[in-house]
Amino acid sequence: MSTWPKEELSRIAESDDLHISPFREDGVTYGTPTWIWSVVVGGSLYVRAYYGQNSRWYQAAVQQKAGQITVAGMTKEVAFEPVEGEIGDLIDNAYRAKYKGSP
Repeated sequence: MSTWPKEELSRIAESDDLHISPFREDGVTYGTPTWIWSVVVGGSLYVRAYYGQNSRWYQAAVQQKAGQITVAGMTKEVAFEPVEGEIGDLIDNAYRAKYKGSP
């Protein structure tokens, strides 16, 4: 996992306009950008699918393991990997703090 430059990570953390585009099955073509919420925890960026693991973009991200995001005026190539364990609670808390009052 690579490290985000602090300035970029701060801009991403403050933004709520992240669009995610995992590769399609061909591993070359980006999928349709999907707007999602994101949080930063411990210097890493995390995203979750509103419709959970059945979301099309999520399934593509798990299969292809790469794609791009567009956020805060930046477009970045990214790798996707599922997370497990205690970090899940920290991510939950970060979502609650950032998006409190949202549905």
